[in-house]
Amino acid sequence: MKLSNFCVLLICHFTSFIPFIIETTAFNLTLPHQHPDPEAVAEDVKRRVNASLSRRNLLSIQEKDQCQTGNPIDDCWRCDPNWANNRQRLADCAIGFGQGTLGGRGGQIYVVTDSSDHNPANPTPGTLRYAVIQDQPLWIIFSSDMVIKLKHELIFNSYKTIDGRGANVHITGNGCITLQHVTHIIIHNIHVHHCKPSGNTNIASSPTHVGQRGESDGDGISISGSQKIWIDHCSLSYCTDGLIDAILGSTAITISNNHFTHHNEVMLLGHNDKYVLDSGMQVTIAFNHFGVGLVQRMPRCRRGYIHVVNNDFTAWEMYAIGGSANPTINSQGNRYTAPADYNAKEVTKRVDTNEGEWADWNWRTDEDILVNGAFFVPSGAGLSEQYSKASSVEPRSARLITELTMNAGVFGDPRDDSGGISNPGFSGAGTSTVTPTTGTQGTGAGGGTDGDYFGMIFGSGSSLPRPPTSISLIFLSLLIILALSTITNNGALLSFPLLSL
Repeated sequence: MKLSNFCVLLICHFTSFIPFIIETTAFNLTLPHQHPDPEAVAEDVKRRVNASLSRRNLLSIQEKDQCQTGNPIDDCWRCDPNWANNRQRLADCAIGFGQGTLGGRGGQIYVVTDSSDHNPANPTPGTLRYAVIQDQPLWIIFSSDMVIKLKHELIFNSYKTIDGRGANVHITGNGCITLQHVTHIIIHNIHVHHCKPSGNTNIASSPTHVGQRGESDGDGISISGSQKIWIDHCSLSYCTDGLIDAILGSTAITISNNHFTHHNEVMLLGHNDKYVLDSGMQVTIAFNHFGVGLVQRMPRCRRGYIHVVNNDFTAWEMYAIGGSANPTINSQGNRYTAPADYNAKEVTKRVDTNEGEWADWNWRTDEDILVNGAFFVPSGAGLSEQYSKASSVEPRSARLITELTMNAGVFGDPRDDSGGISNPGFSGAGTSTVTPTTGTQGTGAGGGTDGDYFGMIFGSGSSLPRPPTSISLIFLSLLIILALSTITNNGALLSFPLLSL
């Protein structure tokens, strides 16, 4: 009896180590579309930016005013005067971890003609909700300017593009956009704002499935367990929770050319510190304008590899980039303008973590422009090498950041400081008439090996958890040997209830 009790206690004690075992062996886990070499992806972004800036410098003043900005995403498609009849070319233009996101490419053009959202469980044909739940790929456009006030969260099916070019489209109301366990989603050129929690109702997520939903958080765009997501040229503000949140094993995401304003917790990347699958999260944050009225989380990261490149941070109230649970932060060629508050000058914040824990985290700053007393606190191995390289690089003009981000947000929207350049077809209303197209294979967002305009230095580092230590494995092995030895020596191995046949 005493031996059985001892064995039960021993097994209970052993099971207490299961979370630790899962935590320390999770380096073998990978997510769908997780890139094996995130540094190579970051290097490719640098190459594309340099190529676009080099091409711009070769053009005449008249040609530059027409379309070329040096932004590799915009320069990929905006110079095509026939863009409205070749909308799906946009899918060739993503960069970073979201590169290769197809959206609705190859599918039919679907025109939203009805801005209503009367029945989320049985949406009306012609509405946006009806389009996004379909099983087949769709490239979704809008017949005219419209404000779509959602009754509940808008749940997407895979392989969809929302393309707001040519119309002024606002999505607001209850729930807003939910990307849950889907792939290949492009959201382009729409306003998302004033999103509120809602739920506890039936909502369709496909033509054949209607399910009971709990209450949503009130995010502008919620990404959960999803991959190959590209959010580009959207304007986001005034939501209850986050403007963009990505959690629960989401990866292969690019967030580019967006304008964020008037919000507290702007962007969350990672579910919680214990969620190991988020170690495979890889996100590119590029050419965005973090504008007026923002407080914190631009982004706030847990685990993963986050590449923050060529963004314009106008100000913040608490901090710009925060994190916990050892994420890799690769900050390159951004402009950080600190607020007037002397206590809020630091760009970075390690959340609820002491310096002894975060000293080895790979947080690096390469050719960032720090304005009004802003300072970035780097950490991790290889900093001395990084600084020796950076010290030999001539600082670049802040004017380049302005050029790369001057059209951030929905095309034609005003900026906090100055307006972006206008472009025909982006500020007008009216009906859009297009023919379905499967798109053509483009050349992507740039190429070549032109000069390094930002002198970006790419160091080493991994966001994946460390493998189990030898001490931990030895301890667990000794514990198991002790248990088996004790049971066997007392002749109770075959009589122990849990092991009896």
